[in-house]
Amino acid sequence: MTDTALRLSLALDHAVINVRGQLDDAVTHFTRLGFQLTERGHHSLGSSNHLAVFGSDYLELLGFMPGNEGKRADLMTHPLGLTGLAFRADDPALVYDTLRARDLPALEPLAFERPVALPDGTTRDARFSIVRFPAGTVPNGRSFFCHHHTPELVWRPEWQVHRNGALGVAEFTIAAREPARTATLYESMFGKDLMSPVAGGVAFKAPTFTLLILTPAAIAERYNGAAPESADGSDRMVALGIAVKSLETPRAVLDGEGVPYTPLASGGLVVPHGQAGNAALAFLERA
Repeated sequence: MTDTALRLSLALDHAVINVRGQLDDAVTHFTRLGFQLTERGHHSLGSSNHLAVFGSDYLELLGFMPGNEGKRADLMTHPLGLTGLAFRADDPALVYDTLRARDLPALEPLAFERPVALPDGTTRDARFSIVRFPAGTVPNGRSFFCHHHTPELVWRPEWQVHRNGALGVAEFTIAAREPARTATLYESMFGKDLMSPVAGGVAFKAPTFTLLILTPAAIAERYNGAAPESADGSDRMVALGIAVKSLETPRAVLDGEGVPYTPLASGGLVVPHGQAGNAALAFLERA
């Protein structure tokens, strides 16, 4: 691994589910699943969102309000469902320089913000900078780096408690016919000793989560057929695992709300993609 690769953090910042113009429906579905969601936010880029905030990362439901369809063309290009994997960027300029040094087509850091209402009635802007790649670098989605200039406006204690016991993102799964080929982007980011072979593909274990790149057949077996399939066979982000201390907590929520789920052979519960924003959503016990 080169010195430049060592400068990039493997820490997960957040996962993104693309809901396009279906923000209201997404709130209904994810509230039924036991997540506490933040109030609707509106980015200066034209998109809108709700967050399920965890200990050190979060899940973002990203879409747009009526009339803003054209301001985020990528949301219309990408499929509904899991489309974003964001790593933490402590220093966006350094991340950009490092990626360019690794011969990756990183775009210069992009700054934006969204207003956040505070309990005392005032409003402050949550500010971010992201380092992206050109459209099409990641099929059907984006992998990028995100820096929070105002993390205290996102990780607020009152937002980090969820009925389902969610603690954070434990697993992020990409479907690929050729997992080793898909892994080359992440090896270029972080180093060639990153990936390890697993049944049906490859994986790397970061500090708080595991990235799995598996064949569609392996994903169907792992998630009991709960994950969506790529219409044309191209790579697609399809499943998200959420860490909980005990499966009994999400089980009680799902039973109470009448949400279907099945047990996983590897342990855990999985909700089919039709009930979770077009992404298979698994609850996994973690210490």
